[in-house]
Amino acid sequence: MTKKMTGAFAAVALLVWGLGQALGQGPAAGSPDPKTTITVVEMHCAGCAKRIGNKLYAVAGVGAVHFDVANKNLIVTPQANRALSPRALWEAVEQAADRPVRLQGPSGVFTSKPQS
Repeated sequence: MTKKMTGAFAAVALLVWGLGQALGQGPAAGSPDPKTTITVVEMHCAGCAKRIGNKLYAVAGVGAVHFDVANKNLIVTPQANRALSPRALWEAVEQAADRPVRLQGPSGVFTSKPQS
């Protein structure tokens, strides 16, 4: 009887885990995605991406910057337990001689320079 209970417990645990994964409830269930996606106008190559990335890394709290040159997107991940300023990210792209047209992150979606 012990083996049956152990097997049943394992099956229930697996079912609960699977349901959580299917509902998108991993370790950070209920929290917003901390990443910010910035769409720009002039990013044509890896050189452009690197130039913009260097400015983004100078923003307080930026942990990583990934690029999708084909779609002109930059994906910015904050350092652990840090919130990024949408305005600071927007201005960093402007300082890199590019023009952001959309910024989407935990603070919302912006199509013009954020106030904060």
